Amino acid sequence: MKKNIYILFLLLFVSIQASLAQRQIIDRVVATVGSGIILQSDLDMQYSQWLAQGNKPDEKFKCGVLEQLIIQKLLSQQAVIDSIDVTETEVDDNLNSRLRHMSQQAGGQERLEKFLNRSLLQYKEEMRASVFEQLKANKMQQNIVQKVDVTPLEVKRYFEGLNKDSLPYFNTEVEIGEIVMMPKLTDEEKKEQREKIEGIRKQIVDGSDFGTMARLYSQDPGSAPYGGDLGFGTRDNYVKEFSAMAFKLKPGEISPIVESKYGFHIIQVLERRGEEVHTRHILMKMNPGAAALERTKNKLDSIYKLVVDKKLDFYHAATNNSDAEESKFNGGMVLNPQGSSRTTLIPMDGLEKAVFTTIDPLKPGEYSKPEQFTDKTGDVGYRFNYLKTRIAPHKANLDQDFTKIKDAAKEDKVRRNLSKWFDDKAKNTFIDISDDFDTCDELAKWRKK
Repeated sequence: MKKNIYILFLLLFVSIQASLAQRQIIDRVVATVGSGIILQSDLDMQYSQWLAQGNKPDEKFKCGVLEQLIIQKLLSQQAVIDSIDVTETEVDDNLNSRLRHMSQQAGGQERLEKFLNRSLLQYKEEMRASVFEQLKANKMQQNIVQKVDVTPLEVKRYFEGLNKDSLPYFNTEVEIGEIVMMPKLTDEEKKEQREKIEGIRKQIVDGSDFGTMARLYSQDPGSAPYGGDLGFGTRDNYVKEFSAMAFKLKPGEISPIVESKYGFHIIQVLERRGEEVHTRHILMKMNPGAAALERTKNKLDSIYKLVVDKKLDFYHAATNNSDAEESKFNGGMVLNPQGSSRTTLIPMDGLEKAVFTTIDPLKPGEYSKPEQFTDKTGDVGYRFNYLKTRIAPHKANLDQDFTKIKDAAKEDKVRRNLSKWFDDKAKNTFIDISDDFDTCDELAKWRKK
């Protein structure tokens, strides 16, 4: 009897050991940072995400991934000490944004799921803890450098310290303005669009699946592939008409048609959580017909004539009439989307093709003629541009490029401050890295001497 019990115990022990060994092969600790560990699965998840974005396989890339995970651990552990937190809404928004981008890169949701070998819902839950830690680390890093700035004297010293033979050469830069007009539909024109979405709502109320109808008919490219799912959001996340309705609905309830500047919405609330609501929607844009486009063109032509004839200055014309929210409150002047400072100087090769073609033949002080265009969301409107300044190609100098040099000087100071913070942190934190990564040059500085 005792012999049988011993054999049974031995078999159980061997089974457990085999199970543990298999689990260690599947997942293992690749680094320890303070009180936290980094698993092989954490590394593989980041690597898979990198591959899903269209990059080619490269085992050396994992060295950089592991270094970023070590940095992330140091920052997130300090964030806990400093009581820096991240909300569930921030995590949801980040995950939804990532999955939309990954789906686009992979060529659609189905192809992405096939590549990941799991559903996006499953992948989202697997990534939640990692994204939570990433966002917490990002907030901690921002907290470390948020007060870093540079004085004009520091900018001058930074520039003077650069190798004069390797100063950057800047191509032609321009300052441009724009006045944009998007078609406004009459009540009669809106009625036609409204009837279409009313028909979709009736099908949902009669039993059609909301998610399927969103995939088929919604004109919101960001949420349509996900059945209209917008994730969790507060009132501030949406336009006021959408928020007002979303926070009235009970979970599962279908809204009446809601009109906003984006078009007509059907909204369904999936879940309430305090001051946050999880919604999905179907959007039908107010697509303009020939009459609406003609009205818009005529209105912009009249403003263009007033500006060209100097009966109305460009600044006030843009502020009072332009529909481009990014530029209208800047007197119509377009900000450089690539710069960290609010500069209106934009490299010519950084302009979208249509704007480049319009601006290229103009001289400073001239205006292009009103033309029809299609914006990033696919909506059609009219605009004309103004060329205020054109700066010829030149080697970097303080007089013409102070803003860019200031940005570079600030980035350098931020980099030095972060480097010092990490050096101090690493000296007082236990860090152990698997021997498998001994060939990674990036990780040498994190190993204890």
